[in-house]
Order: sequence, then structure tokens, then C-alpha cells
Amino acid sequence: MAGASPPLCLVVLVVCLLGFSGAAADMNGELEITWGGDRAKFLDGGNELTLSLDKGSGSGFWSRNQYLFAKIDMQIKLVPGNSAGTVTAYYLRSEGSKWDEIDFEFLGNLSSEPYIVHTNIFIQGKGDREQQFYLWFDPTADFHTYSFLWNPKNIILYVDGTPIREFKNMESKGIPFPQKQALRLQSSLWNGDSWATWGGRVKIDWSQAPFTAAYTNFNDDQACIWSPSASSSCAASSKDDSWLSQQLDSAAHQKLEWVHKNYMIYNYCTDFKRFPLGLAPECGTQG
Repeated sequence: MAGASPPLCLVVLVVCLLGFSGAAADMNGELEITWGGDRAKFLDGGNELTLSLDKGSGSGFWSRNQYLFAKIDMQIKLVPGNSAGTVTAYYLRSEGSKWDEIDFEFLGNLSSEPYIVHTNIFIQGKGDREQQFYLWFDPTADFHTYSFLWNPKNIILYVDGTPIREFKNMESKGIPFPQKQALRLQSSLWNGDSWATWGGRVKIDWSQAPFTAAYTNFNDDQACIWSPSASSSCAASSKDDSWLSQQLDSAAHQKLEWVHKNYMIYNYCTDFKRFPLGLAPECGTQG
């Protein structure tokens, strides 16, 4: 995947929908429940969606749209109480065996212990780019906004507008970057107790089931909607498309550094024991 970044008028045609709607809206037309039966539900006329996990199964949904670059927001309220062993996954992913993927995974914990935000980036089916964080608030007490910014310049993950991770496009230096496959937003709540909490040493307490996470205010208004039959490119828009070239400014970099200094608990770019043959080539250049 080495080489210069392609122009925005890509071979794969997309339609760029721009603008912003701040109010909660019916998500039924934008999101589709994909598994788990009645464990996944739209509530309040589609303004809220809940996923549940019990001993029988978890549940999940995905976006009806696929994207080739996007700025996506979703407000999530995570599983409260003793959530040890549960995983609430919220991610962008392509199809196929050589998939691209951009992850938030919220790893549950005992009632007195904090959630861990596990992030990863897969390119052509290869991950191993994990960074993990604690949060500076209780993510189960109220809804908080978790955002993806994915454009030809970089990937930035945000929590309530604060950047927690930056992955720059450095294909010109031979470092792969996901920009050739359409990604779909997906989320699921599932049993991850083989690894999620203390390396799998703490299992799910099924007496606490069902476990439930809630979602609202999905926003993909600033996104390039991919379609195999689209007739115009993402660049073909007279509206505000500044997000397509958005990067962190100095103030945002200071916020990123604050998160890394105070809340980062794992970084693949400093794990020499795990990677004795050398760290990934992007390490030292990424946030």
C-alpha cells in the first residue's frame, strides 16, 4: 500500500453528504439491527437504541450506509455496575479477509474499577496497533460522544470532542493507511470474558444479566457515502467539506498530550517486549 496518497476524486465513486443536525432523530432509517433478536431495540420513536447481553447471546447493529471517509458521532451510555467480561464494540469495518477497521472497544470491569477504552487500527487484515485509555468520567452515568474522523490526511478518535488518538496518513513513506475500502459503522455488546477484564481472569457474573448499553444522536451528516452505482465523487460538493482535510491544530495536540500523559495505559509504540524485532514504522510519528 506504499505510495503517494490518491486525490479525493477516487476510482470508487462516492456521494458526499455534508451539514450537521444537532437534534436527536429517528435512527431506524440509518441503523439496522443485525443480530441478537429482541435483545436489540429501538426506543422513543427511534431516538434511542439499546443492545443487551445475556447468557444466551449478545446483540449488534450496523449502519445502512457504507463510507469512504467520514466524520461520525454517536452518544453512548455504557453498561453500568459490574460489567466485568463484557465488551461494547463500536467501530468502522470493511468486508472481506483483507479488511480495514478502526476500533473503539469498551472493556467492562468490576463496579469499583474503571472501564478501559481499547483502540486499534487494522489495515488489510493486520492490526497490532493497540492503544488503551482510562476515561476521565463515569461512562455509565450519562451519554457521552464518541467520534471518528477519517479523512485522507489522518484518523482521529475523539471522546466528547477531546482527541485521544491520531493516526496519520504516511503512505508516501511506505506505511499503509486505510483509504481504498468502504467501511460500515458497527456496534455490538458481547461476551469477551476470555480476555477483556484483567486478561480474562475476571469472568462475567451472569446473575447481573441482562447487561445493557444505550445509543443516541447518531450523526453521519459529514460523510462520503459509498455506493457502487454513485455518479459523483466525494469532492464534488459546494458545501463545507473542511472535515476532509481536518487535522489537529496546536490546541488539539495539547489536549491529545494531556490524555496520553494522564489516561493512556498501553501503547503498542512503546512495547519493546512484545515487539523485540522492532516497533511499527509509524511509531514516533503518530499520536
